[in-house]
Amino acid sequence: MPHYTGPLLTRPLAEALLAARDAGATTWTGSLDLGRSTAGATLGPDTWQWHGHAYPYPARLKDRTLYHWDGEAFEPVSRYSGSLIKLVPTEWGAPTFEIDGIKMLPTSKESPVDDARRKVALVQPAGKSVLDTCGGLGYFAACCLEAGATRIQSFEKNNDVLWLRTLNPWSPDPDAPASAGRLQLTHADVSQVISGLADASFDVVLHDPPRFGIAGELYSQAFYDQLARILRKGGRLFHYTGSPNRLTSGRDVPREVAKRLEKAGFKAELALDGVLAVRR
Repeated sequence: MPHYTGPLLTRPLAEALLAARDAGATTWTGSLDLGRSTAGATLGPDTWQWHGHAYPYPARLKDRTLYHWDGEAFEPVSRYSGSLIKLVPTEWGAPTFEIDGIKMLPTSKESPVDDARRKVALVQPAGKSVLDTCGGLGYFAACCLEAGATRIQSFEKNNDVLWLRTLNPWSPDPDAPASAGRLQLTHADVSQVISGLADASFDVVLHDPPRFGIAGELYSQAFYDQLARILRKGGRLFHYTGSPNRLTSGRDVPREVAKRLEKAGFKAELALDGVLAVRR
């Protein structure tokens, strides 16, 4: 799907446009693409113009919500098809997303892109081929592109998440010149298609599955055996687990993951909020 190029509004941005107009200004300068760039908008009494297109001033918007122009009105960047999936603004510019109100990316201390960059650095993707198992908004893939990976194969099973990516200026576009053909994004469930990937065909794996209670198959011994099969010897894997409270959950998920990875043929250790492993 082509990426959206129109403005993205939040409640504070909409209020800033109206305040500037009401103060008599004819122009406003700021970012309408979540901090990716800064540009000016021309303010009229009933509409404002940005990048050659005219838009109405929106009615009152909700907090913690991003809005895009659908051709007729500013609508929330959200969809409901069994679950409510929503792109959520952050103070860092790069957004996170929520499924039924559950935040999918850590954003309390730093940008989700910076968080992804630290994790990607652990697997050293420069000049290597990367399997990105659960693509999400694509921040792992973006950081791998930035770090000089030669090939990134990314899978995402949720079509609504793929739609969010087309509206998020921080999500990498496989067809953009900057990607240079290095990123392949496939709408598929990695747990079902991994058996079709060739042996020892990747140097790096980045595995960021939903929590165990939602996607237990992505924490299974069978799946880890497949990851070991497709990864070359000496290849590196980072597996995000989060930091579930062992006292309340009764489980130590990171150590369970490390134990299964060791059984699959990895040398594993806890790192950041997950597990770093090397194929033996």
